[in-house]
Amino acid sequence: MLLVPLSAMAAPYAAMVMDARTGKVLHTDNADTRLHPASLTKMMTLYIAFEAVENGELTMDTLVTVSRNAASEPPSKLGLREGQKIKLRYLVRAAAVKSANDAATAIGEAISGSEAAFARRMNRTAKAMGMTRTSFKNAHGLTENGHLSTARDMTILGRHVIYDYPQYYNLFSRITADAGVGTVSHTNRRLLSSYQGADGIKTGYTRAAGFNLVASAQRGNERVIATVFGGSSTASRNAKVAELLDLGFRKSPSGGGVRAPGKPEYQGQGASDLIADNNSPAPGARAKSIRVASAAVTRSLRPQVRPSLVSPADVAPLVAGVQDDIENMLKEVQSVAAVAPSAPAKPEPKTVSVAPAASIKPARRPQGVVLASNPPRAEATPALKAEVVTRLSTSGGRHWGINVGRYSSRFEAEKVMLKTALIETATLDGALRKVNQGKRGFDANFMGLTRDQADLACRRLQARQITCFMIGPS
Repeated sequence: MLLVPLSAMAAPYAAMVMDARTGKVLHTDNADTRLHPASLTKMMTLYIAFEAVENGELTMDTLVTVSRNAASEPPSKLGLREGQKIKLRYLVRAAAVKSANDAATAIGEAISGSEAAFARRMNRTAKAMGMTRTSFKNAHGLTENGHLSTARDMTILGRHVIYDYPQYYNLFSRITADAGVGTVSHTNRRLLSSYQGADGIKTGYTRAAGFNLVASAQRGNERVIATVFGGSSTASRNAKVAELLDLGFRKSPSGGGVRAPGKPEYQGQGASDLIADNNSPAPGARAKSIRVASAAVTRSLRPQVRPSLVSPADVAPLVAGVQDDIENMLKEVQSVAAVAPSAPAKPEPKTVSVAPAASIKPARRPQGVVLASNPPRAEATPALKAEVVTRLSTSGGRHWGINVGRYSSRFEAEKVMLKTALIETATLDGALRKVNQGKRGFDANFMGLTRDQADLACRRLQARQITCFMIGPS
């Protein structure tokens, strides 16, 4: 059967049909032409929202404060007010079911701090999915210069929504949904009600785009996705999509298993996302730890050494003297241990062995330097056991840790920590796995590390594209 475009298109026409189980393309028409996607954009906005929840950036119960920018978006909208606080789950429902522009913008700002920063994350995620001809400028899809996509790219995105986050896919088939401030109705309820097996995904309309739709339907073990750009009306677009879905079910094999698409690399919050286009802090950017998932740390985060008020010539003999004192202290500790054999055995502290240089005598301390005097030492007694120094400095103390994400449940956090420990045994062996419950979720932490161990562990995990940041002593 030969398919022809509708006779009176309001905008350039494009279409694609894909076997969702395997990703095999069954039909194309202008599928690589860059056109206005309209509200099909919200599939990516929602995908990133699901990803952010999965990776502990926020939860579905996170209260989002609506900005003036979000509240001022034109219809279709939920009717949010500036300063209003609303749970993320209601924004997600409004964007998926009603295609609310204000809800989509609020989602983007809640995740990335500003809509511009969120658009950059959308583009990184699109690239990771293989959407090679898509460029996003906003979270809602209203016409904007350079905000373009293709029928092929939107079909790829729809397939990822279905298979990467199946736990949320039912949102796209709800005829109505509770959006917190009221009940909203689905923009595609006609096709959902009339086409056998239809269960989503997303509609879109602007004057520049025409009537767009990415639709999916399942019959038995077969699933087909059809995409149309540039319909002249809701009715004609739905008729064309139904025709394309029929074509897909005829061409797709009835047997065979599912080869789900590989989940794209987690893009997270890039460092550039916190800077607006004018190189100033992005509006609404939150003061939180940045999780760099795309590259390893490239420079030391340790503070610079404070400038010394003593000249190097004066410091050198002092350092030599301190080294001599350390050696004497180690000898005293060993002698105390030798005269108290009846004391309970304790694990020997880990110390750094300082090998004195042969025949090096400390230089005389410079004139004018006053050092604190030590009182005469009493003879070693059992009471001295409690005074034995087991650590010469606090820099190596195991008071540091790392965080590998925030999750919606304790089970999820523990599962991620176990997986991380198995991946990075070199630096995390012996670390204490600890889940801390907070108002926004469950933090997965490894504790009991030195600063150097925590820094090395984070750099190694980030090199494997695993989110991580250091936790200092409290």
